[in-house]
Amino acid sequence: MTAVRGHLTQLDFHQEFRKWEYPPPDRLFDAPVQTIYPNDMKNIAQNIENQARQADILYIWTDCDREGEHIGSEIREAARKGKRNIQIFRARFSNIERAHILSAARRPVALDDRQAEAVAARIELDLRIGSAFTRFLTLSLRPLGGAMADLLLSYGSCQFPTLGFVVDRYFRVRNFVPEPFWSIKVMHEKEGVKVNFNWSRNRLFDRLAVLLFYERCLAAKIAKVTDVKEKQTKKWKPLPLTTVELQKMATRFLRMTGQEAMTVAEKLYNKGFISYPRTETDRFDKGMNLRALVQKQTQDQRWGPFAQNLVDGAFQQPRQGRNDDKAHPPIHPITYAAPTVLDDQEKRLYEFVVRRFLACCSEDARGATTDVDITYGEEKFVAHGLIVHQRNYLDVYPYENWTGTAELPRFTVGEMFEPTEAMMTEGKTTAPSYLTEADLIALMDANGIGTDATMAQHIEKIKERQYVQVVERGGNGGGGNDEDDGAAGGARGGRG
Repeated sequence: MTAVRGHLTQLDFHQEFRKWEYPPPDRLFDAPVQTIYPNDMKNIAQNIENQARQADILYIWTDCDREGEHIGSEIREAARKGKRNIQIFRARFSNIERAHILSAARRPVALDDRQAEAVAARIELDLRIGSAFTRFLTLSLRPLGGAMADLLLSYGSCQFPTLGFVVDRYFRVRNFVPEPFWSIKVMHEKEGVKVNFNWSRNRLFDRLAVLLFYERCLAAKIAKVTDVKEKQTKKWKPLPLTTVELQKMATRFLRMTGQEAMTVAEKLYNKGFISYPRTETDRFDKGMNLRALVQKQTQDQRWGPFAQNLVDGAFQQPRQGRNDDKAHPPIHPITYAAPTVLDDQEKRLYEFVVRRFLACCSEDARGATTDVDITYGEEKFVAHGLIVHQRNYLDVYPYENWTGTAELPRFTVGEMFEPTEAMMTEGKTTAPSYLTEADLIALMDANGIGTDATMAQHIEKIKERQYVQVVERGGNGGGGNDEDDGAAGGARGGRG
Protein backbone atom coordinates (compact mmCIF):
# COMPACT_ATOMS: atom_id res chain seq x y z
CA MET A 1 0.00 0.00 0.00
CA THR A 2 1.25 3.47 -0.86
CA ALA A 3 -0.14 6.96 -1.41
CA VAL A 4 0.00 10.07 -3.57
CA ARG A 5 -0.70 13.71 -2.78
CA GLY A 6 -2.73 15.11 -5.62
CA HIS A 7 -1.87 15.25 -9.30
CA LEU A 8 1.41 13.55 -10.20
CA THR A 9 2.05 15.25 -13.53
CA GLN A 10 2.17 18.73 -14.95
CA LEU A 11 1.58 20.01 -18.46
CA ASP A 12 4.08 22.50 -19.83
CA PHE A 13 5.38 23.98 -23.08
CA HIS A 14 8.65 22.91 -24.64
CA GLN A 15 11.65 25.02 -23.70
CA GLU A 16 11.57 27.20 -26.82
CA PHE A 17 8.06 28.44 -25.94
CA ARG A 18 8.81 29.39 -22.33
CA LYS A 19 10.43 32.72 -23.11
CA TRP A 20 8.10 35.70 -22.73
CA GLU A 21 9.57 37.89 -25.46
CA TYR A 22 9.37 35.34 -28.30
CA PRO A 23 7.39 33.69 -29.77
CA PRO A 24 4.32 36.00 -29.59
CA PRO A 25 1.51 35.00 -27.17
CA ASP A 26 -0.87 33.81 -29.89
CA ARG A 27 1.58 31.02 -30.82
CA LEU A 28 0.84 29.37 -27.46
CA PHE A 29 -2.61 28.26 -28.66
CA ASP A 30 -1.09 25.59 -30.92
CA ALA A 31 2.41 25.21 -29.47
CA PRO A 32 3.43 21.62 -28.57
CA VAL A 33 3.06 20.67 -24.91
CA GLN A 34 4.58 17.89 -22.82
CA THR A 35 3.61 16.02 -19.68
CA ILE A 36 6.30 16.02 -17.00
CA TYR A 37 6.76 15.06 -13.38
CA PRO A 38 7.44 18.15 -11.25
CA ASN A 39 10.46 17.86 -8.96
CA ASP A 40 8.30 17.41 -5.87
CA MET A 41 6.47 14.47 -7.51
CA LYS A 42 9.35 12.52 -9.05
CA ASN A 43 10.00 10.43 -5.93
CA ILE A 44 6.30 9.60 -5.58
CA ALA A 45 6.05 8.49 -9.20
CA GLN A 46 9.23 6.44 -8.82
CA ASN A 47 7.82 4.81 -5.70
CA ILE A 48 4.69 3.72 -7.60
CA GLU A 49 6.84 2.33 -10.40
CA ASN A 50 8.96 0.37 -7.90
CA GLN A 51 5.94 -0.97 -6.03
CA ALA A 52 4.33 -2.11 -9.30
CA ARG A 53 7.31 -4.30 -10.13
CA GLN A 54 6.48 -6.45 -7.09
CA ALA A 55 2.70 -6.58 -7.62
CA ASP A 56 0.26 -8.28 -9.98
CA ILE A 57 -2.81 -6.16 -9.20
CA LEU A 58 -3.20 -2.41 -8.56
CA TYR A 59 -6.24 -1.09 -6.69
CA ILE A 60 -6.80 2.66 -7.08
CA TRP A 61 -8.61 4.39 -4.19
CA THR A 62 -8.54 8.04 -5.27
CA ASP A 63 -11.51 10.39 -4.88
CA CYS A 64 -14.52 9.33 -6.90
CA ASP A 65 -14.80 12.52 -8.92
CA ARG A 66 -13.24 13.81 -12.14
CA GLU A 67 -10.04 14.97 -10.47
CA GLY A 68 -9.71 11.62 -8.71
CA GLU A 69 -10.23 9.81 -12.00
CA HIS A 70 -7.45 11.82 -13.63
CA ILE A 71 -5.10 11.20 -10.71
CA GLY A 72 -5.98 7.52 -11.02
CA SER A 73 -4.94 7.58 -14.68
CA GLU A 74 -1.62 9.17 -13.71
CA ILE A 75 -1.06 6.41 -11.15
CA ARG A 76 -1.89 3.84 -13.82
CA GLU A 77 0.73 5.23 -16.20
CA ALA A 78 3.39 5.32 -13.49
CA ALA A 79 2.60 1.72 -12.49
CA ARG A 80 2.78 0.47 -16.06
CA LYS A 81 6.32 1.79 -16.32
CA GLY A 82 7.19 -0.73 -13.62
CA LYS A 83 5.06 -3.59 -15.00
CA ARG A 84 3.34 -3.21 -18.35
CA ASN A 85 0.79 -6.01 -17.79
CA ILE A 86 -0.23 -5.18 -14.22
CA GLN A 87 -4.00 -5.58 -13.63
CA ILE A 88 -5.66 -2.32 -12.61
CA PHE A 89 -8.93 -1.89 -10.75
CA ARG A 90 -10.70 1.16 -9.41
CA ALA A 91 -12.62 1.23 -6.10
CA ARG A 92 -15.79 3.31 -5.93
CA PHE A 93 -16.43 4.70 -2.44
CA SER A 94 -17.79 7.88 -0.84
CA ASN A 95 -17.01 7.40 2.86
CA ILE A 96 -14.65 5.37 5.02
CA GLU A 97 -17.18 3.37 7.03
CA ARG A 98 -15.89 -0.20 7.30
CA ALA A 99 -18.86 -1.83 5.53
CA HIS A 100 -18.69 0.71 2.70
CA ILE A 101 -14.95 0.13 2.18
CA LEU A 102 -15.40 -3.65 2.14
CA SER A 103 -18.22 -3.33 -0.38
CA ALA A 104 -16.07 -1.13 -2.65
CA ALA A 105 -13.19 -3.61 -2.44
CA ARG A 106 -15.46 -6.49 -3.46
CA ARG A 107 -16.93 -4.60 -6.44
CA PRO A 108 -14.07 -2.88 -8.26
CA VAL A 109 -14.61 -1.20 -11.63
CA ALA A 110 -12.42 0.13 -14.43
CA LEU A 111 -11.14 3.69 -14.51
CA ASP A 112 -13.45 6.06 -16.38
CA ASP A 113 -11.14 7.32 -19.11
CA ARG A 114 -13.71 9.81 -20.36
CA GLN A 115 -13.66 11.67 -17.05
CA ALA A 116 -9.88 11.55 -16.93
CA GLU A 117 -9.64 12.91 -20.48
CA ALA A 118 -12.10 15.69 -19.65
CA VAL A 119 -9.78 16.86 -16.85
CA ALA A 120 -6.76 16.56 -19.15
CA ALA A 121 -8.51 18.74 -21.75
CA ARG A 122 -9.34 21.35 -19.12
CA ILE A 123 -5.76 21.40 -17.85
CA GLU A 124 -4.47 21.99 -21.39
CA LEU A 125 -7.01 24.77 -22.02
CA ASP A 126 -6.07 26.45 -18.72
CA LEU A 127 -2.39 26.32 -19.69
CA ARG A 128 -2.82 27.67 -23.22
CA ILE A 129 -5.42 30.36 -22.51
CA GLY A 130 -3.94 31.46 -19.18
CA SER A 131 -0.39 31.66 -20.48
CA ALA A 132 -1.29 33.42 -23.74
CA PHE A 133 -3.46 36.12 -22.17
CA THR A 134 -1.16 36.60 -19.17
CA ARG A 135 1.78 37.27 -21.46
CA PHE A 136 -0.33 39.50 -23.70
CA LEU A 137 -1.62 41.64 -20.81
CA THR A 138 1.70 41.90 -19.05
CA LEU A 139 3.78 42.70 -22.14
CA SER A 140 1.20 45.17 -23.49
CA LEU A 141 1.04 47.23 -20.29
CA ARG A 142 4.66 46.97 -19.17
CA PRO A 143 5.79 49.85 -21.49
CA LEU A 144 3.58 52.22 -19.47
CA GLY A 145 6.25 52.11 -16.77
CA GLY A 146 5.67 53.03 -13.16
CA ALA A 147 3.82 50.37 -11.21
CA MET A 148 3.19 48.43 -14.42
CA ALA A 149 6.88 47.97 -15.17
CA ASP A 150 7.37 45.00 -12.84
CA LEU A 151 3.76 43.90 -12.35
CA LEU A 152 2.54 40.49 -13.46
CA LEU A 153 -0.98 40.84 -14.89
CA SER A 154 -2.39 37.35 -14.92
CA TYR A 155 -5.43 35.95 -16.67
CA GLY A 156 -7.41 32.95 -15.48
CA SER A 157 -10.66 31.41 -16.67
CA CYS A 158 -12.11 31.89 -13.19
CA GLN A 159 -10.40 35.17 -12.43
CA PHE A 160 -12.14 37.45 -14.90
CA PRO A 161 -15.78 36.48 -14.32
CA THR A 162 -15.24 36.64 -10.58
CA LEU A 163 -13.43 39.93 -10.83
CA GLY A 164 -16.48 41.03 -12.81
CA PHE A 165 -18.65 40.41 -9.73
CA VAL A 166 -16.42 42.69 -7.67
CA VAL A 167 -16.24 45.40 -10.32
CA ASP A 168 -19.99 45.28 -10.94
CA ARG A 169 -20.74 45.76 -7.24
CA TYR A 170 -18.11 48.49 -6.98
CA PHE A 171 -19.73 50.56 -9.71
CA ARG A 172 -23.21 49.91 -8.33
CA VAL A 173 -22.06 51.41 -5.04
CA ARG A 174 -20.14 54.30 -6.57
CA ASN A 175 -22.90 55.24 -9.03
CA PHE A 176 -25.74 54.84 -6.56
CA VAL A 177 -28.06 57.84 -6.21
CA PRO A 178 -30.30 57.75 -3.12
CA GLU A 179 -34.00 58.27 -3.67
CA PRO A 180 -36.40 59.60 -1.03
CA PHE A 181 -39.43 57.48 -0.14
CA TRP A 182 -42.38 57.74 2.22
CA SER A 183 -44.40 55.24 4.20
CA ILE A 184 -47.14 54.97 6.81
CA LYS A 185 -46.73 53.26 10.18
CA VAL A 186 -49.50 52.46 12.60
CA MET A 187 -49.10 51.56 16.27
CA HIS A 188 -51.80 50.45 18.67
CA GLU A 189 -51.35 49.77 22.36
CA LYS A 190 -53.54 47.02 23.76
CA GLU A 191 -53.29 45.18 27.07
CA GLY A 192 -50.03 47.02 27.77
CA VAL A 193 -48.42 45.78 24.54
CA LYS A 194 -47.44 48.12 21.71
CA VAL A 195 -48.33 46.48 18.41
CA ASN A 196 -46.72 47.87 15.25
CA PHE A 197 -48.62 47.43 11.99
CA ASN A 198 -46.68 47.63 8.71
CA TRP A 199 -48.18 49.12 5.56
CA SER A 200 -48.92 46.54 2.86
CA ARG A 201 -47.57 48.92 0.20
CA ASN A 202 -44.32 49.09 2.18
CA ARG A 203 -43.18 52.41 0.72
CA LEU A 204 -43.83 54.74 -2.22
CA PHE A 205 -41.59 57.25 -3.96
CA ASP A 206 -44.42 59.78 -4.44
CA ARG A 207 -44.83 61.99 -1.37
CA LEU A 208 -48.17 63.46 -2.44
CA ALA A 209 -49.67 60.02 -3.02
CA VAL A 210 -48.56 58.82 0.42
CA LEU A 211 -49.87 62.03 1.98
CA LEU A 212 -53.25 61.39 0.36
CA PHE A 213 -53.39 57.83 1.71
CA TYR A 214 -52.30 59.05 5.13
CA GLU A 215 -54.99 61.75 5.29
CA ARG A 216 -57.61 59.15 4.36
CA CYS A 217 -56.42 57.01 7.26
CA LEU A 218 -56.68 59.91 9.68
CA ALA A 219 -60.10 60.84 8.33
CA ALA A 220 -61.35 57.29 8.87
CA LYS A 221 -60.17 57.35 12.52
CA ILE A 222 -61.21 53.73 13.08
CA ALA A 223 -59.25 50.63 12.02
CA LYS A 224 -60.94 47.26 11.54
CA VAL A 225 -59.43 43.79 12.01
CA THR A 226 -60.02 41.82 8.81
CA ASP A 227 -58.09 38.62 9.49
CA VAL A 228 -56.23 36.83 12.27
CA LYS A 229 -53.98 33.92 11.32
CA GLU A 230 -52.33 31.71 13.93
CA LYS A 231 -50.20 28.73 12.93
CA GLN A 232 -47.40 26.52 14.13
CA THR A 233 -44.07 27.09 12.39
CA LYS A 234 -40.50 25.90 12.56
CA LYS A 235 -37.00 26.98 11.64
CA TRP A 236 -35.23 24.22 9.80
CA LYS A 237 -31.97 22.91 11.14
CA PRO A 238 -28.96 23.42 8.81
CA LEU A 239 -27.99 21.04 6.06
CA PRO A 240 -24.85 18.92 6.47
CA LEU A 241 -21.68 20.93 5.92
CA THR A 242 -20.06 21.42 2.49
CA THR A 243 -16.78 23.12 1.64
CA VAL A 244 -18.47 26.22 0.24
CA GLU A 245 -20.65 26.60 3.32
CA LEU A 246 -17.62 26.10 5.59
CA GLN A 247 -15.78 28.93 3.85
CA LYS A 248 -18.76 31.28 3.95
CA MET A 249 -19.43 30.64 7.64
CA ALA A 250 -15.74 30.97 8.53
CA THR A 251 -15.53 34.42 6.95
CA ARG A 252 -18.70 35.54 8.74
CA PHE A 253 -18.25 34.09 12.22
CA LEU A 254 -14.73 32.75 12.75
CA ARG A 255 -12.62 35.76 11.70
CA MET A 256 -10.89 33.76 8.96
CA THR A 257 -10.57 34.10 5.23
CA GLY A 258 -11.76 31.23 3.08
CA GLN A 259 -8.15 30.22 2.39
CA GLU A 260 -7.29 30.28 6.11
CA ALA A 261 -10.34 28.16 6.87
CA MET A 262 -9.31 25.55 4.31
CA THR A 263 -5.73 25.48 5.63
CA VAL A 264 -6.96 24.94 9.19
CA ALA A 265 -9.47 22.33 8.04
CA GLU A 266 -6.70 20.44 6.24
CA LYS A 267 -4.69 20.41 9.48
CA LEU A 268 -7.65 19.03 11.44
CA TYR A 269 -8.19 16.41 8.74
CA ASN A 270 -4.54 15.35 8.75
CA LYS A 271 -4.69 15.00 12.52
CA GLY A 272 -7.73 12.75 12.19
CA PHE A 273 -10.21 15.06 13.94
CA ILE A 274 -12.56 15.84 11.03
CA SER A 275 -13.49 14.26 7.70
CA TYR A 276 -12.06 15.34 4.36
CA PRO A 277 -12.86 19.08 4.06
CA ARG A 278 -13.26 19.32 0.27
CA THR A 279 -16.72 18.08 -0.60
CA GLU A 280 -19.85 19.22 -2.40
CA THR A 281 -22.04 16.64 -0.63
CA ASP A 282 -24.77 17.88 1.73
CA ARG A 283 -26.39 14.55 2.55
CA PHE A 284 -25.12 11.67 4.69
CA ASP A 285 -25.09 8.13 3.38
CA LYS A 286 -27.79 6.10 5.10
CA GLY A 287 -25.24 3.47 6.06
CA MET A 288 -23.13 5.83 8.21
CA ASN A 289 -23.32 5.33 11.96
CA LEU A 290 -23.89 8.95 12.96
CA ARG A 291 -24.98 8.10 16.50
CA ALA A 292 -21.51 6.72 17.23
CA LEU A 293 -19.99 10.02 16.11
CA VAL A 294 -22.37 11.94 18.37
CA GLN A 295 -21.42 9.67 21.29
CA LYS A 296 -17.77 10.73 20.96
CA GLN A 297 -18.73 14.35 21.67
CA THR A 298 -20.48 13.72 24.99
CA GLN A 299 -17.28 14.28 27.01
CA ASP A 300 -16.98 17.96 26.11
CA GLN A 301 -18.06 20.46 28.75
CA ARG A 302 -19.48 22.92 26.22
CA TRP A 303 -21.65 20.74 23.98
CA GLY A 304 -21.35 17.40 25.77
CA PRO A 305 -24.74 17.64 27.58
CA PHE A 306 -26.46 18.41 24.27
CA ALA A 307 -24.74 15.45 22.60
CA GLN A 308 -25.74 13.20 25.51
CA ASN A 309 -29.35 14.25 25.08
CA LEU A 310 -29.16 13.19 21.44
CA VAL A 311 -27.68 9.84 22.45
CA ASP A 312 -30.45 9.38 25.03
CA GLY A 313 -33.15 9.52 22.39
CA ALA A 314 -33.38 13.01 20.88
CA PHE A 315 -31.26 12.04 17.83
CA GLN A 316 -32.84 12.84 14.48
CA GLN A 317 -31.56 11.94 11.02
CA PRO A 318 -29.97 14.97 9.27
CA ARG A 319 -31.76 16.64 6.40
CA GLN A 320 -31.00 15.33 2.94
CA GLY A 321 -29.63 18.01 0.62
CA ARG A 322 -29.66 17.80 -3.16
CA ASN A 323 -25.91 17.51 -3.75
CA ASP A 324 -23.84 14.34 -3.69
CA ASP A 325 -20.43 14.33 -5.36
CA LYS A 326 -20.14 10.56 -4.79
CA ALA A 327 -16.62 11.14 -3.51
CA HIS A 328 -16.84 12.36 0.09
CA PRO A 329 -19.46 12.70 2.82
CA PRO A 330 -20.31 16.09 4.32
CA ILE A 331 -17.71 17.59 6.65
CA HIS A 332 -18.15 16.17 10.16
CA PRO A 333 -16.10 15.35 13.26
CA ILE A 334 -14.38 11.96 13.27
CA THR A 335 -13.33 11.90 16.90
CA TYR A 336 -13.22 14.17 19.93
CA ALA A 337 -10.41 16.72 20.14
CA ALA A 338 -9.70 18.26 23.54
CA PRO A 339 -9.04 22.04 23.44
CA THR A 340 -5.53 21.48 24.79
CA VAL A 341 -4.38 19.73 21.59
CA LEU A 342 -5.55 22.50 19.22
CA ASP A 343 -4.29 26.01 18.50
CA ASP A 344 -6.64 29.00 18.53
CA GLN A 345 -7.76 28.78 14.92
CA GLU A 346 -8.14 25.01 15.08
CA LYS A 347 -10.29 25.34 18.21
CA ARG A 348 -12.68 27.75 16.53
CA LEU A 349 -13.02 25.74 13.33
CA TYR A 350 -13.32 22.40 15.10
CA GLU A 351 -15.97 23.81 17.41
CA PHE A 352 -17.94 25.07 14.42
CA VAL A 353 -17.75 21.69 12.64
CA VAL A 354 -18.90 19.85 15.78
CA ARG A 355 -21.73 22.25 16.55
CA ARG A 356 -22.90 22.13 12.94
CA PHE A 357 -22.90 18.32 13.02
CA LEU A 358 -24.80 18.15 16.31
CA ALA A 359 -27.30 20.70 15.00
CA CYS A 360 -27.85 18.51 11.93
CA CYS A 361 -28.64 15.57 14.22
CA SER A 362 -31.11 17.54 16.32
CA GLU A 363 -34.70 18.68 15.78
CA ASP A 364 -35.91 21.78 13.99
CA ALA A 365 -36.71 24.77 16.20
CA ARG A 366 -40.44 25.15 16.75
CA GLY A 367 -42.67 28.10 17.41
CA ALA A 368 -45.98 29.80 16.62
CA THR A 369 -46.75 32.87 14.52
CA THR A 370 -49.67 35.28 14.64
CA ASP A 371 -50.56 37.67 11.81
CA VAL A 372 -53.18 40.35 12.34
CA ASP A 373 -54.51 42.18 9.24
CA ILE A 374 -56.33 45.48 9.58
CA THR A 375 -57.93 48.00 7.24
CA TYR A 376 -57.43 51.64 8.12
CA GLY A 377 -58.86 54.26 5.74
CA GLU A 378 -58.99 51.67 2.91
CA GLU A 379 -55.27 50.97 3.42
CA LYS A 380 -54.13 47.56 4.65
CA PHE A 381 -51.66 46.94 7.44
CA VAL A 382 -50.35 43.80 9.12
CA ALA A 383 -48.73 42.98 12.46
CA HIS A 384 -46.56 39.87 12.87
CA GLY A 385 -45.74 38.06 16.10
CA LEU A 386 -43.50 35.06 16.75
CA ILE A 387 -43.21 32.94 19.87
CA VAL A 388 -40.39 30.37 20.03
CA HIS A 389 -41.56 27.29 21.94
CA GLN A 390 -38.63 24.88 21.44
CA ARG A 391 -35.15 26.05 20.45
CA ASN A 392 -33.85 22.51 19.86
CA TYR A 393 -30.85 22.74 17.48
CA LEU A 394 -30.41 26.45 18.26
CA ASP A 395 -29.25 25.50 21.76
CA VAL A 396 -26.02 24.11 20.31
CA TYR A 397 -25.73 26.25 17.17
CA PRO A 398 -25.13 29.93 18.07
CA TYR A 399 -24.39 30.88 14.45
CA GLU A 400 -28.11 31.23 13.74
CA ASN A 401 -30.77 33.11 15.65
CA TRP A 402 -34.54 32.94 15.82
CA THR A 403 -35.77 35.65 18.13
CA GLY A 404 -39.33 35.68 19.32
CA THR A 405 -41.26 38.95 19.58
CA ALA A 406 -43.59 39.99 22.33
CA GLU A 407 -46.75 37.90 22.18
CA LEU A 408 -49.48 39.83 20.41
CA PRO A 409 -52.58 40.63 22.41
CA ARG A 410 -55.79 38.89 21.39
CA PHE A 411 -57.50 40.40 18.34
CA THR A 412 -60.74 39.15 16.80
CA VAL A 413 -62.00 39.49 13.24
CA GLY A 414 -64.37 42.46 12.97
CA GLU A 415 -62.88 44.18 16.00
CA MET A 416 -62.64 47.97 15.59
CA PHE A 417 -60.28 50.36 17.35
CA GLU A 418 -58.78 53.80 17.03
CA PRO A 419 -55.00 53.40 16.56
CA THR A 420 -52.88 54.90 19.32
CA GLU A 421 -50.51 56.40 16.76
CA ALA A 422 -50.33 56.84 12.98
CA MET A 423 -47.28 58.38 11.37
CA MET A 424 -46.14 59.28 7.88
CA THR A 425 -42.43 58.46 7.74
CA GLU A 426 -39.68 59.47 5.35
CA GLY A 427 -36.46 57.76 4.37
CA LYS A 428 -33.91 57.32 1.60
CA THR A 429 -32.77 54.25 -0.29
CA THR A 430 -29.26 53.13 0.63
CA ALA A 431 -26.50 51.86 -1.60
CA PRO A 432 -25.70 48.15 -1.60
CA SER A 433 -22.67 47.20 0.46
CA TYR A 434 -19.40 46.14 -1.10
CA LEU A 435 -18.94 42.42 -1.46
CA THR A 436 -17.72 40.46 1.53
CA GLU A 437 -15.69 37.32 0.94
CA ALA A 438 -18.74 35.26 1.89
CA ASP A 439 -20.80 37.15 -0.72
CA LEU A 440 -18.14 36.52 -3.35
CA ILE A 441 -17.93 32.80 -2.57
CA ALA A 442 -21.72 32.57 -2.83
CA LEU A 443 -21.67 34.28 -6.25
CA MET A 444 -18.88 32.00 -7.46
CA ASP A 445 -20.80 28.94 -6.30
CA ALA A 446 -24.08 30.09 -7.86
CA ASN A 447 -22.41 30.78 -11.20
CA GLY A 448 -20.17 27.71 -11.33
CA ILE A 449 -16.91 29.66 -11.07
CA GLY A 450 -14.19 27.35 -9.78
CA THR A 451 -14.86 24.39 -7.50
CA ASP A 452 -15.51 24.08 -3.81
CA ALA A 453 -11.84 23.17 -3.38
CA THR A 454 -10.39 26.08 -5.41
CA MET A 455 -12.60 29.10 -4.67
CA ALA A 456 -10.54 30.24 -1.70
CA GLN A 457 -7.33 29.85 -3.71
CA HIS A 458 -8.77 32.01 -6.49
CA ILE A 459 -9.65 34.77 -4.04
CA GLU A 460 -6.17 34.71 -2.53
CA LYS A 461 -4.64 34.82 -6.00
CA ILE A 462 -6.52 37.95 -7.02
CA LYS A 463 -5.44 39.62 -3.80
CA GLU A 464 -1.83 38.74 -4.53
CA ARG A 465 -2.16 40.21 -8.02
CA GLN A 466 -3.44 43.44 -6.42
CA TYR A 467 -6.59 43.46 -8.54
CA VAL A 468 -8.66 43.97 -5.39
CA GLN A 469 -8.06 44.88 -1.78
CA VAL A 470 -9.89 43.86 1.35
CA VAL A 471 -10.73 46.54 3.92
CA GLU A 472 -12.74 46.66 7.09
CA ARG A 473 -16.49 47.09 6.82
CA GLY A 474 -17.51 50.59 5.93
CA GLY A 475 -14.91 50.93 3.16
CA ASN A 476 -14.21 49.23 -0.09
CA GLY A 477 -14.36 45.48 0.21
CA GLY A 478 -14.02 42.75 -2.28
CA GLY A 479 -12.29 39.68 -3.46
CA GLY A 480 -11.67 37.80 -6.62
CA ASN A 481 -10.29 34.64 -8.02
CA ASP A 482 -7.70 33.26 -10.30
CA GLU A 483 -6.43 29.94 -11.41
CA ASP A 484 -2.66 29.56 -11.51
CA ASP A 485 -2.06 31.02 -14.93
CA GLY A 486 0.92 28.96 -15.97
CA ALA A 487 2.44 31.96 -17.71
CA ALA A 488 5.97 30.93 -16.88
CA GLY A 489 5.30 27.41 -15.68
CA GLY A 490 3.09 24.41 -16.36
CA ALA A 491 -0.43 23.59 -15.37
CA ARG A 492 -1.52 20.85 -13.00
CA GLY A 493 -4.99 19.68 -12.13
CA GLY A 494 -7.38 21.88 -10.18
CA ARG A 495 -10.21 23.57 -11.97
CA GLY A 496 -9.77 27.20 -13.04
